Parts: sequence; C-alpha cells; structure tokens
Amino acid sequence: MAQSSTAIKVENISKSYGDFKAVSNVSFEVYHGEIFALLGPNGAGKSTTIRMILDIIRPDSGKISVLGAPLNDATKDKLGYLPEERGLYKSVSVIEMMGYLGRLKGLSYADANKRAMALLEKLSLAEVAKKKVSELSKGMQQKVQFAVTVMHDPELIIIDEPFSGLDPVNRLVIKDLLFEFRAKGGAIVMSTHQMEQVEEMANRMTMISKGQQKLYGAVEEIRARYAQHAIIVEGKGDWNKLTGVQSVESDPNSRDAQLLHLNENASSDDVLAAIASSPNYSISRFELAVPSLNEIFIQVAGERSE
Repeated sequence: MAQSSTAIKVENISKSYGDFKAVSNVSFEVYHGEIFALLGPNGAGKSTTIRMILDIIRPDSGKISVLGAPLNDATKDKLGYLPEERGLYKSVSVIEMMGYLGRLKGLSYADANKRAMALLEKLSLAEVAKKKVSELSKGMQQKVQFAVTVMHDPELIIIDEPFSGLDPVNRLVIKDLLFEFRAKGGAIVMSTHQMEQVEEMANRMTMISKGQQKLYGAVEEIRARYAQHAIIVEGKGDWNKLTGVQSVESDPNSRDAQLLHLNENASSDDVLAAIASSPNYSISRFELAVPSLNEIFIQVAGERSE
C-alpha cells in the first residue's frame, strides 16, 4: 500500500431530502497511512456522507473520488466497510459465512478459509469457527464483523462506531488491529460521536454538526488552535504569587489541579522557569491548558457530542 497518497477526495458535496439539508458543502481528503475521523453527534450527517462515499446514494452536488476514481466494481473490492447496523448471516457457521463473504470479494475458496481462520485466531475466536453466528455474544459478533471487513486485505476501510458493544479488552484488540492496518499504509475512515476515541487514535479529522462542516485538519493542530493562554499544574506553592500568573482557578476537569491564567506577555516557559528557580514551589504535573475535542465541539457547534 502506498503511504501518504490520497485514498478519498470529497469536494463540496451536499445532499438534501426535501427541505431537509442532511449535508451541506462538505470537503475533505483521506490519505493512506492514517486514521481519519468523521466526527459529530448522532444525526449530524456522518452516515449520509459515508453512504455518498460508498455510492449508495448520490450527492446533489459535488464530487467524490475513491482510490483515484469514482467508485466502481474494481474499487469496491479494495474497500472494506463496517456499518453501524451490523449484518451477519446468523443461521450458518462463522467460518462458512466468512468464507462466503471472502469469495464475494474475489478470494478463492482456499484463501478465504485460510484468511478467515487466521483472523479468528488473532481475535481469540478460533474455538467458535464452527458455531452458528446466532450462538455468539454481541461482542464476539462484532469482532467477527470486523474480521469480515478486513479479510480481503483492502486498501481502505470505513468503520461506523467500531467499538460499539465491545468490552475494554476487546476494544483494545480492535484498536491494535486498526493501528496495524494503518502502519501497513492502509487508510481508515472512522465515523464516531465518541470524542475520546478520536483524540486517542485519529491523525486528522473533520467535525460535522447539523450537516455543516465545522472543523477540518490534524487533531493536535485543532486542539492547539483552541488552547487557552493558561497552564494546568499540580503541586505545592502559592500560585497567585508566581511570576507571569494573572489569575488562578481550580481545574474543572481534575480534583487536584489548578488552572493558571497567564499574563498576556508571559509564556509557559517563563512560568516553568520561575517554578524551577524558587524553593517555594514543587510540581508533579505541568501542561498547557489544551481543551478536549468535546469542549471544542461545545464551543464551535454550541452542542454536546452525546
């Protein structure tokens, strides 16, 4: 897989249903070798955007390119899709179902079964290979669905709420597989309303609210853009007397931390130097007051993510 080349290019797409504007003038690119987050609350327009990328519905205006061209049959075989509404054949065995779906993606019977078993072993599911899908727990079915999404070795995967229904251990398993896929140069679009997943996993993102694109860019750059002129500290000392500090308040996100608002001309380096040079202060935590994506979303879109 080629690193850094464009996997998806979305240009000014819009979609309406009658008078309701589901998506309005949205543009972004997704590159190989990255996790790209499509972020927003339920009903924001994320699913409509995904359906347009997959050519399930057509945009009213704008253009979409997938792996260098409008989506076609050849491109579809290089793509994996994990929908939010999971769809597995529940009355057949896991290995039969995976083998059948693998063959639909162009794999031979032998390759499909071989890859299916390899993934089941990796997901600690080898012992359920001959069980009916209906006999599996919700979490197991979710892992099988993920295995189906990647078993044909796609270049691009689109995953909608990938951690829904998974316990913390299995979330970590899926997360590691996604990181592994990215490291090999694969492109991942992750649609979610869970901001902490994006902060932890995504390289770049776009944030949508009520069909409108609110933010777009690298996750850390977006967070830095909205950073306060303040620092968060934990430790001992009279913070109000510290050089460069304008005011002090308790950090609303931490029981033991203080939020130090700095004078206009003071920098975090100045404050750290003042702490280091005085015996009256000791610190166990010192960091810039960078807001979470959820806090940014409330500020930008005027609503909460969940």
